[in-house]
Amino acid sequence: MGFPYRRRGGTVRASSRRWEWIGLGALLVGTAVAYIWGLGASGWANSFYSAAIQAGSVSWKAFFFGSSDAANSITVDKPPMSLWLMSLSVRIFGLDSWAMLIPQALLGVGSVALLWATIRRQFGSAAGLLAGLTLAVTPVAALMFRFNNPDALLVLLMVAAVWASMRAVEDGRTRWLVLTGVFVGFGFLTKQLQVMLVIPPIALVYLFAGPPKLGRRLLQLFAALGAAIVSAGWWLLIVELWPASSRPWIGGSQNNSILELTLGYNGLGRLSGNETGSVTPGGAAGPGTGGAGGGMWGETGITRMFDASQGGQIAWLIPSALILVVLGIILRGKVGREDPQRAALAVWGLWLLVTGLTFSFMAGIFHSYYTVALAPAIAASIGAGSVLAWCNRDRYWVRIGMAVATLAAVVMAWVLLGRSADFQPWLRWTILGVGISGAVLVLIPAMTRGKLALASILAVVFAGLAGPTAYTVDTLATPHTGSIVSAGPDAGGMGGFGGGMRGDRDMREGDPARQPPGAFPGAFPGAEAFPGGGGGGLLSASTPTEAIISLLDAEAQSYTWVAAAVGSNTASGYQLATEDPVMAIGGFNGSDPSPTLAEFQQYVADGDIHYFIAGGGMGGNSTGTSSEIAEWVAANYTATTVDSVTLYDLSS
Repeated sequence: MGFPYRRRGGTVRASSRRWEWIGLGALLVGTAVAYIWGLGASGWANSFYSAAIQAGSVSWKAFFFGSSDAANSITVDKPPMSLWLMSLSVRIFGLDSWAMLIPQALLGVGSVALLWATIRRQFGSAAGLLAGLTLAVTPVAALMFRFNNPDALLVLLMVAAVWASMRAVEDGRTRWLVLTGVFVGFGFLTKQLQVMLVIPPIALVYLFAGPPKLGRRLLQLFAALGAAIVSAGWWLLIVELWPASSRPWIGGSQNNSILELTLGYNGLGRLSGNETGSVTPGGAAGPGTGGAGGGMWGETGITRMFDASQGGQIAWLIPSALILVVLGIILRGKVGREDPQRAALAVWGLWLLVTGLTFSFMAGIFHSYYTVALAPAIAASIGAGSVLAWCNRDRYWVRIGMAVATLAAVVMAWVLLGRSADFQPWLRWTILGVGISGAVLVLIPAMTRGKLALASILAVVFAGLAGPTAYTVDTLATPHTGSIVSAGPDAGGMGGFGGGMRGDRDMREGDPARQPPGAFPGAFPGAEAFPGGGGGGLLSASTPTEAIISLLDAEAQSYTWVAAAVGSNTASGYQLATEDPVMAIGGFNGSDPSPTLAEFQQYVADGDIHYFIAGGGMGGNSTGTSSEIAEWVAANYTATTVDSVTLYDLSS
């Protein structure tokens, strides 16, 4: 932001190309160091996905389907594209946390670089640098780019889709819209319907601002739709046509169908809350469910992105971003229909609105880390809107708008930092003082010209980015493990199974007294939670001792699965420790009807499974297949306790 600027048709550019590339290099190197340093501290991160990554690194069939184990009993509940990158890395470098997570960190650096390139084309390098920096220091982005959830790849693909669509707005070529569709299709293979949230902004903006005539614009958008269908549909078609008897069960579905998973559990169920196979069994209301306005996933409504669970993750600059988008569109209001700057502001602003409103009102499963999908839109709006406003700072009403945007960031920082009162208490007051000073400075014409302008710029940037940067530093310094994680210090949020988990503070499964609202202890024989690392639980991996590992490793080559356990997280810890297949009965939470009792009995009769490990998962209701299997094992085999974990030798 300290570069000298000159105005060229409303676009701000650095006067020196050398300084531009130095700035970009510093941004990308700094992002890479921040995201890669200490990358292995989180261990297996989300062991649900880690087990599938391990399986895909040793079995190409498991790689293709996204199976939880190399023997292909069941898949994870998402398409496998994000797993492919990490599985290839593990196949090359070996199984450890760093090898698994390095692709995620590089996706973060790539997302920052691509956002810079996208914003730079319309608004100049300074805007691109500010947008990239804002994305890099967004707490939830720093969390997800160092974690093994699919969201890291999803963010990159969503940014890539907008990048390609903006190229189409510039020259009207169909190939750019086809490429947009390809990125959307790949996004579908990453996290299914969530990528669709960028389609309305892209389609509406191109329909209005695309250079060709209206009829051709419509045909081009249909071409983009076709490209999206093809780039995602090939995998769906193969999975649907593949004989079910020779492929893994589709995790998260009740009928072994990828289409059911797409439209149900990962589709409309997320909006309506009617999710069969969800963490609440059968889509029923579990403890802590509060009806239409809230429940185990937190309160729904327009303020959801600002509450204690989500606010510190993403909300720091949402009001400022919206103000700057409106300000920028007004500034470009009298230009022609095809103006690329107005189109860019519109697409990022609509992305923010569509995604933010969807997240705010969806009644189904919602975790605070989902909000990373808002991060590029906020960052782009801040970068583009700030620089465009600065270009027009000679107008008093624009300076008022900049001051209001600055004060909005100050208010958000004051509120969000106040929720973590013990976290750097001095910072809250510093942002208040510097931010108010910055807002006053931009109102004074003399302070926005020449060398004095630098003071105004630094004050405003500090006010906007100091808070999220502090949260991001805390995030980078803290290991995060489990199925539900959140960035920054504890803000007391309880939405969505406690609003998030980080480090040891998040491992609540071991103590029933610390279960968050909506959590379920064991639902079948032997399903009690084990303290101090043992059987694992619904949201955390098992942590087997050396004695258990040795037991499972013995004669492992004689069995298809060295063990079976209810729930993916329980199974995952044993699989990652032994690097041998462990069957996750019932998938993520034990509620998927796979295998059936008869199928499990046949596996046992054929000598395919060595041990059954009690504990973990929810097991569905008392008549679910997981409970039936657990009860059958307990009734027909002798239990052995090793280091507080109950096992049954199915070969005896």
